[in-house]
Amino acid sequence: MAETEKIIVKFLNQEANHSELEKLEDLLKNEKGIQVFNSFVKTQYLSTLSMTEYDVNKAKESIKARLKKGKRIKRINLYKRMAVAASVMLVLGIAFYMMNNTNPVTGTEGQKQPQLIMVGTDKAILTLENGDEVALEKGKNIQTGKASSNGEELIYVDKEQSDAAVKEQLFNYLTIPRGGQFFVKLSDGTEVWLNSETKLKYPVAFKDGLTRKVEIIYGEAYFKVSPSNAHNGAAFHVITKSQEINVLGTEFNIRAYNNDQIMATTLVEGKIRIKNGEVSETMTPNQQAKIGYESDKIDIQEIDVSQEISWVKGLFSFNEKPLEEIMTVLSRWYDTEVIFENAKQKKFVFTGILERTKAVEDILNLIEATSEGQLKFEINDKTIYIK
Repeated sequence: MAETEKIIVKFLNQEANHSELEKLEDLLKNEKGIQVFNSFVKTQYLSTLSMTEYDVNKAKESIKARLKKGKRIKRINLYKRMAVAASVMLVLGIAFYMMNNTNPVTGTEGQKQPQLIMVGTDKAILTLENGDEVALEKGKNIQTGKASSNGEELIYVDKEQSDAAVKEQLFNYLTIPRGGQFFVKLSDGTEVWLNSETKLKYPVAFKDGLTRKVEIIYGEAYFKVSPSNAHNGAAFHVITKSQEINVLGTEFNIRAYNNDQIMATTLVEGKIRIKNGEVSETMTPNQQAKIGYESDKIDIQEIDVSQEISWVKGLFSFNEKPLEEIMTVLSRWYDTEVIFENAKQKKFVFTGILERTKAVEDILNLIEATSEGQLKFEINDKTIYIK
């Protein structure tokens, strides 16, 4: 992807810094630059939405406003509703539109359902070294002696305070249910964000100078690894059921769900070496390695990593994703079941960026509005039916 295109993507995701905003402002000062901007946005963001034009004037106004503030906008306002005569709107910064008179998702009897499907939240089950289980949830403070939690994160004491635990190499497990997420800081300072339906095994404390190993039993996790030079050269390894990753101070995402056909490892910063059986490959930033559960191959491709790690920032990011994949992601976060009444519906393609804090009904209404009558969603109890 060219530098200009990267800046446009960052602008649409509201991640562009001051220098990048200035470059984009210069680009939009001439007709040729506007054509480049419109062409890329149409191709990457509007292709599935039956839209023909992005409001460049509003883009210019947004750039000026952000430059005036002089700081990066960290969160994206995804749902600014605007009354439009044709009942179509454009959300600034994202190529989405919604129908002003869209009917809400209803129950199977045609009546609006009480909200049974809740938005995901911080929650987990901590399994201690003696087998005891502790529920971690918002508003609940926990102290185990080796770790503490405020219900939103779990923090382990550093290795100097945990010498007794190191001698036996005791392990804890952190299990994130459907509809949950959690953050843990391991005893070496490594930070891990855990997505819904994930289970992580890790030592209570690491042995000084020896390889630090953790295991993703299933699910998805984003790692920000404490560098080896801070631990007497000790490498950091992440194990899944089909691969082992050798890390030297880096940030990366691993998606290894049991019901997925492949595992995906995405490198954001640093360098990692990934091993699958006898095959191994070294990865560099902005690359993703895919491994089939029954394959001995490693497929590495250049990708836009921002889409893969959007969940850590509280977003869903879909770029021409089939509805089947989208509903799998949504079902984990909202802890719901999904039933397609027609297999062809699984292939419907959708592009968009959505906040994970939104009610599932809002997201389904948005997808339904962009389907031009091809999709209809109904909710009964905690099951979503796609008609």
